[in-house]
Amino acid sequence: MKTIVICSGGLDSVSLAHKVAAEHELVGLLSFDYGQRHRKELDFAAACAERLVVPHQIIDIREIGRHLSGTALTDDVDVPDGHYAEETMRVTVVPNRNAIMLAIAFGVAAARKADAVATAVHGGDHFIYPDCRPGFIDAFQTMQGHALEGYADVTLYAPYVNVSKAEIVADGTRNGTPFADTWSCYKGGVRHCGRCGTCVERREAFHLAGVEDPTEYEDPHFWAAATGFSAEEVK
Repeated sequence: MKTIVICSGGLDSVSLAHKVAAEHELVGLLSFDYGQRHRKELDFAAACAERLVVPHQIIDIREIGRHLSGTALTDDVDVPDGHYAEETMRVTVVPNRNAIMLAIAFGVAAARKADAVATAVHGGDHFIYPDCRPGFIDAFQTMQGHALEGYADVTLYAPYVNVSKAEIVADGTRNGTPFADTWSCYKGGVRHCGRCGTCVERREAFHLAGVEDPTEYEDPHFWAAATGFSAEEVK
């Protein structure tokens, strides 16, 4: 299956790129610059493409992102600290982001005669992000079937849609994902902050998977309190 992976440079999408490279035919990585404050993630996507020896394209949709206002990822709004499933994390929702990116990716896949577009949405995203849920994935595939009918047959490959981030860490380990060369933090600082929802989720995932976390965090201990783990449980 000739597959294009939508790769942000984060742990999930880089793990997915390595999975596709091991199990299918990875024909390229596609990234999007939508004006995200953590744009440095795109450097990690580029490094992934170089490592896997495939083309990497960054599509500039900053003008679109500028109109998707009110989110902490693109506006002058503080990224909240805390558990990734808390109500406060809704401020990190970029309206229709995945639908926009996937629509573009399907057009690119059809033009390049690829068989599939892969996205790394996963079960842990279901709490906050509606465009990461199974219903959205199924409906998007149906819509694209109509949109490309008679022109191309492109599959939406979302192998993590019903699994946890800990399971992604385990899968990434099996496929040799270099986790230190991925970026998750929404604050986009020099190091992962360790306090935002995506840092907390990342650190928890390594703990639950029983895999050593190579990430350097500004606050390496906050995650335990945010997720409710005791000192004994994190030893």
